[in-house]
This record gives sequence, C-alpha cells and structure tokens, in this order.
Amino acid sequence: MWSIKRRTLLMIMEASKSSYPKEFGAFLRAYKDVIYEIAVLPGTIQGDHHTIFLMYTKPIDFSIVGTVHSHPPSGVRIPSDEDLHMFSNTGPVHIIVGYPFGEGDFTAFRRDGREVEVRVI
Repeated sequence: MWSIKRRTLLMIMEASKSSYPKEFGAFLRAYKDVIYEIAVLPGTIQGDHHTIFLMYTKPIDFSIVGTVHSHPPSGVRIPSDEDLHMFSNTGPVHIIVGYPFGEGDFTAFRRDGREVEVRVI
C-alpha cells in the first residue's frame, strides 16, 4: 500500500492553491512505498486545463514513482484520457488533487487508471 508524508501532501496542496486557476503538476518521489517529496521539472507549462511536462528535463531518478497534478477549477478528480496516457508512461502511482485543495481533496490512481488507496502519514 502507498503512503504519503503529510508535509508532502500539504506542499502539493499549497502549490496547487498558488497555481490556481492554472493546473499545478509535478513528479512524486518515494522510498519503498512512502511518497516523501515532489520534483518540479524545469520548463513545466501550466494551463487552465493542462500541465505539460518537458520530459527531456526529467532526471534519471529511480525514486520517481509517478505524477501529481491539480484539476482546477472544477475540483473533479477523475482522470481524463490524456491523464491516463500520461499515467501509463510515468510510474505506478498518480495523484489528482481538486479544489479547494484541502488535505482530503485528492484521489490516487494506478497506471491503468484504477483508484488506489494512499494513506497520509
């Protein structure tokens, strides 16, 4: 089962609030099954309905296990077809956060788009 450090989740929520009304996006770092940090890629493009990662700036880093991005302003935390495509290529766990970006306003997904539990520690 995946876990995320509370401070990391709060950092994600604050970054999402700061980016609002544009999307926030980053990569997740984990040790074993504990997500402990985010990695923001240089040149990431934030839009009203998209985040574009410049994948050539992604470091070779085996601690990167997936992605996180926000879904403003709707707060709907259901992956789009584009999200599912990204999930399938970028790691085993992905998080979508939604407005109003509180501690419980996130949903995690597997690479195939099925929900997975992520415990806050």
